[in-house]
Formats: sequence, C-alpha cells, structure tokens
Amino acid sequence: MQHAVGSPLPPPHQPGHGPHANWAAGSPQGPSVPPPGFSGAVPVPPAPPTPPAQAPAPQHPLVPPSAPDVSGHVSLPPGGPVGVPAATAPDPSATTLAVLLIGPAGAGKTSVAKYWADHRRAATAHISLDDVREWVRSGFADPQTGWNDHSEAQYRLARRTCGFAARNFLANGISCILDDAVFPDRPVVGLGGWKRHVGPGLLPVVLLPGLDIVLERNAERSGNRRLTDEEVARIHGRMAGWYGSGLPIIDNSQLDVPGTARVLDEVLARAIASPPSW
Repeated sequence: MQHAVGSPLPPPHQPGHGPHANWAAGSPQGPSVPPPGFSGAVPVPPAPPTPPAQAPAPQHPLVPPSAPDVSGHVSLPPGGPVGVPAATAPDPSATTLAVLLIGPAGAGKTSVAKYWADHRRAATAHISLDDVREWVRSGFADPQTGWNDHSEAQYRLARRTCGFAARNFLANGISCILDDAVFPDRPVVGLGGWKRHVGPGLLPVVLLPGLDIVLERNAERSGNRRLTDEEVARIHGRMAGWYGSGLPIIDNSQLDVPGTARVLDEVLARAIASPPSW
C-alpha cells in the first residue's frame, strides 16, 4: 500500500520483531530471533513515526463558473405567467396579451393573426399550430388521410409546444396570438388544454364566417392544408357550437384582413374590461 503522494509505507509491525528486523525486499535472512537460552519478553519498540500527511493537491472545478445567460432563456414560474389583463388597461394595443384565435379551416385565422401581430404597438409574436405541427417531416400525420391516434398525438404535441413557446415569449414581455381549430364539443382537449398550457389570462376569440366563404377560401389552399368540401362543411358545423358559449365571435364574411384585425382589437378591448367566463 502506498501513500497518495510520497515513498512506500513500511510493512505493519508484528509482535516479537525487534528494532533490527530486516524488512528489505528479497533479503535471504528472515527477521532476527533471540539467541539460544534467552528467556524473557522481547521488548516491543515504539511504532515508527507516521510521516506528516501532505496537503492534497488543489482540485480544479469540473464546471467553470456560470456566465450571464445571453441565450434568451427564462426560467418559467409554475403555471402560466400570463394573468388576467387589468380591466383599466389604458391602451389594449400596447398591453401584453395572450390571444387564441379559433376558427375552421378557411376562416382566415392565420392571415388575421399575422396582420394583427404585425401592426400592434406592443411586441407581439404569432404562433401557428399548423406551422408547428408541420415541423414533423418524416412520419407526419397528414390530416387529408383521416383522423387517427397518430394525428391526435401530433396535435397534442404541437399544442404543448406552442403553449411553451407562448409562455416563454410572455415571460419576456412579448404578446402572443395563437391560432387553432378548437372544437366546442371537446373542451378538455381544446380550450381547456390551451388554458393549461398558456395561463388563465388567455383571451379566446372565435372567427366564424359563413360556410360559403370558408369553402371558397379553402379551395384557394394547396398542399395538406386544403381539405375536402365535405370535411370543411363538417368542421364548420361543429364550430357553430361556439354560439351561446359566451366567447366573442367575429363573422368576417364581409371583412378583409385589416378590417377583421380592427374588429379583433375592439373585441379584445371589451374582453379586457369584462373577461369572458370560460
């Protein structure tokens, strides 16, 4: 056995071995013994002094001291950081808000959300559920192939991802507008899920033009976002369930994108003054 630093230790002392015992490795002689006729106890010498322990070498830290984080990451508090906006907000366009724009395919959600975010006085981000869902390339659950467990899983994952992104923006003082086709007959998965992901101050607004307008706009789409007329009609019929829900509804059948955005501002100003119960 050796010290961590220094020369080898001597072997352990054994009773009966004198101070002249030979401990040299490879010695032909064993330890010395008393001469014949010797009687009496062999004096036991004191144990050799223990060499002073050497101070351990300084250990360098494995992790360097943390530098100020310049990545934009913010440690989020428990729950949603967006609370209910103050009813006395002086200017809704300059207030940090979280808005959920609901509507069927072809309602103009994405166009209105982008325009609204572009023209606010407060910093505002647009988060589109379809955009995030299409981050999946190989293995993408195309809605044109029908609804199944695979599609459900990817929609849920996209909603959680959008919700986390919204919370991170809001924690940095940046407003958010999200758009999604949330159905009134699935409150736990849809509206309730968004409220859990973003926070209690989320302001939902329904964008619901007439069926003929939705069909016309859907026909102008391309790729996997274009649905069959039958599917569009079915979704539009389910969206009609928002009437009587207490949520604000905008019929933008006769409105262009800037006009719809102006009405959205008016609706949000009223929602701030008197938040809807949902």
